[in-house]
Amino acid sequence: MKEKNAYRPKEIEKYVQEYWEKNKTFQVNMDVKKKKFYCLSMFPYPSGKLHMGHVRNYTIGDVIARCQRMLGKNVLHPMGWDSFGLPAENAAKKNKVSAFHWTIENIRNMKDQLKKLGLSYDWSRELSTCEPNYYRWEQWFFTKLYEKGLIYKKLTEVNWCPTDKTVLANEQVVNGSCWYCEGKIERKNQLQWFIKITQYSEELLQGLNDLKRWPKKVKTMQRNWIGREEGLEIEFRILHTREKLFVHLEKRKIYTIMGISCLYIASNHPLIIKISKKDKRIRNFIQSCRKIQISEEVISTIEKEGVFSKMYSIHPITGKSIPIWIVNFLFNQNICVKLSIPNYNHEDYKFSKKYNIPFERIILKNTKDLDYSQKDRTEVFEETILTHIEEYKGMKVKDINNQITKKLTSLRVSKKKIVYRLRDWEVSRQRLWGVRIPIATKDDKKVIVIPERYLPIISYEDKKGPKIYSEFKDLDKFKNNSIRIEGEECYLEKDTLDTFVQSSWYYARHTCPNYNEGMLDKEEANYWLPIDQYIGGIEHATMHLLYIRFFHKLMRDQGLLFSNEPVKSLLCQGMILSDAFYSLDKDKKKIWLSSDQISIKRNKNGRIVESKDHQGNSVTYAGMIKMSKSKNNGVNPERILEKYGADTMRLFMMFIAPIEMNIEWRISQMNGAHRFIKKLWKMIFDHSENQSNEVLQVNQLTERQIDLYLNLQKTIKKVTQDMIDQFHFNTAISEIMKFVNKISNYHQKNEQDIALIKEAFNQVVLMLFPVIPHVCFILWKVLGNHQNIDFHEWPRFDESYINSQTKKSLIVQINGKFYDKIYVKENFSEEKIISIVRKKCFRRELNKIKRVIYIRSKLINILVE
Repeated sequence: MKEKNAYRPKEIEKYVQEYWEKNKTFQVNMDVKKKKFYCLSMFPYPSGKLHMGHVRNYTIGDVIARCQRMLGKNVLHPMGWDSFGLPAENAAKKNKVSAFHWTIENIRNMKDQLKKLGLSYDWSRELSTCEPNYYRWEQWFFTKLYEKGLIYKKLTEVNWCPTDKTVLANEQVVNGSCWYCEGKIERKNQLQWFIKITQYSEELLQGLNDLKRWPKKVKTMQRNWIGREEGLEIEFRILHTREKLFVHLEKRKIYTIMGISCLYIASNHPLIIKISKKDKRIRNFIQSCRKIQISEEVISTIEKEGVFSKMYSIHPITGKSIPIWIVNFLFNQNICVKLSIPNYNHEDYKFSKKYNIPFERIILKNTKDLDYSQKDRTEVFEETILTHIEEYKGMKVKDINNQITKKLTSLRVSKKKIVYRLRDWEVSRQRLWGVRIPIATKDDKKVIVIPERYLPIISYEDKKGPKIYSEFKDLDKFKNNSIRIEGEECYLEKDTLDTFVQSSWYYARHTCPNYNEGMLDKEEANYWLPIDQYIGGIEHATMHLLYIRFFHKLMRDQGLLFSNEPVKSLLCQGMILSDAFYSLDKDKKKIWLSSDQISIKRNKNGRIVESKDHQGNSVTYAGMIKMSKSKNNGVNPERILEKYGADTMRLFMMFIAPIEMNIEWRISQMNGAHRFIKKLWKMIFDHSENQSNEVLQVNQLTERQIDLYLNLQKTIKKVTQDMIDQFHFNTAISEIMKFVNKISNYHQKNEQDIALIKEAFNQVVLMLFPVIPHVCFILWKVLGNHQNIDFHEWPRFDESYINSQTKKSLIVQINGKFYDKIYVKENFSEEKIISIVRKKCFRRELNKIKRVIYIRSKLINILVE
């Protein structure tokens, strides 16, 4: 038989969520009379199921939004869906349905899951990037950027799968093979669309200085990604030809020009392509390079190889001949020619040794060969640089650099130049499930920008399209490949846009998702923006978080926004880690097994010492690693919801660790959170049976009551500082739990005790409301409150009461010598302090006090005869 007032999370949460939905509790409108707060968590790809990473991210955002709402702010807290992209195509292909229908069904499922978590979203502002009313304005914005010259198309090298006949993103290439067909990829020249993010390099870099509430690590990663470098562009003439090569050398490393062993040149440099026509050896090398994935990560780890081009360049200062080597670790993007400085750079040193290329020693530390690292060694070996060259002997590095710069300038073979590591953003994707590029061509190959009245160009796959999966190579079967503009047949661009484009401006559209007169409603957008608090993983530091900053500036320069940056404060939550296990198949490939498939043994410290599958075969324990589908170590949130309820899961997420730290998943800790909620639930229901109309008289409390009330005020203060000001949610919750324990140990003897406990419970429920809203919604009513807790203000603490009632240490001296330390309240009089000292001290001379020296809150010196 069920206990009458037992905590039943499923029933409670269903009731409260239905109330919120019916009353549109979290729907918000622009109100210039109120201070706004825009809280946003990075929106999810609709995979169909939430994972625990989602739960943590969205719980953190929800707690912050609820806290700010209780502070009286006008809070915008929306949710949407990053709907386009490769994962949907993968799943659609596997399940033989269209990506559109797969995505829409997943959105429906995930929305239902999010609602079960009790998240305070304004669902009237929901958006999905695959909706025509969303991407219509993205296409419109593309045309405006194109007209400004900020978008262009050019021939570039890409990862190409010859089997599937499509371009692959770097993440789609696994060990040099196609992610789907497993065929070997190759590099291929292809026409691709680019957005000129490089025109904003300096502003993106300098803007980081204004982001005071962004993690330092994210800003450092973006600075390094943008990679500003001042230096010289130096001309190297090629011997016996009119050809020239240009190399950039960093300002503080100009002296290294005196230690060149060779020039590296990319295998796809136009000059190399030209000479390869007469050299089979070079052609073969170029062909081998084309099998290497175009990815900095891959190129940085491959074996560095090269072939001699049989060409020499002329050193601009010494006039010596420098061999030119074609290498496999450069490709024709920002850097296609580079100097090899073996006495300075570890990789150059290894390359020169491998191919027996002689080099000059510019750092003379000793006579032995030094395996130099990539670090700049100018500070370490300043006294040893270029000492073998008479004119530089004894000079400081800065002076050497200046002198060489002057010489290069006088020879007219160099100019000052700032370069950036950042490259223009390649946005072309050969995908059906994406936003189509709003460009067309006529029969005469003339390019046409699609006029606004013809937008949107509907995605290949939509609700009117086929319900089965289609591939990009099957484009011809789609009817919408051409368009009539002004009565003339035009052929639509076949490529679609990178999904990062959609996620680069969704935050702005959330301010006006149903606006039909333009990309943004300027009044709404500029009221809500910039985002006050953005929450998401640090893995997005150099892509999404850089792209939204770029797009914000593009929209500003289009006259849509007034601010320079999209996000005031950024919070990067930690990951959730879980035990992972794998076995090896006959090909030594890892087969990841879920914990349900494993039997484990632990030692006394709780560490796993043995793991076997259900057939008794030993499996490898991979440790605690990030939860993921690919590692089969995820925990299904729905199972936790079913057993414990949303509030227990929310409390666990906020209490178990600081939000920036990783969480190690332990189901026992979930049990602890559940026990606390049940304890609080029972305590308040028990208290409600002794309800009294007695009003708490703060000025008439006894010492025992003062102690509890003072603890309450201190708890409110600490929780406010931790939860509101510093986002130290775990310590705030810990403080509340400690205070609840004090309440449980407090014995109620009279009506004032009952009134005091009610006041304490009221404040506890208010402080916990952002974290466990369903429980607090009910308990607030159980305590007899008629005002809706959803609109109640955050608890306030009485600083003057805390100061007056808090006992502070006071040094007691008798005749100038230390006697004791006592604890007194700040408002105690000198006479009262003396009486306390008398009670503690049995010395007779205290009856013959000559004089008292009292320094408030520090010491009292009693002078006696």
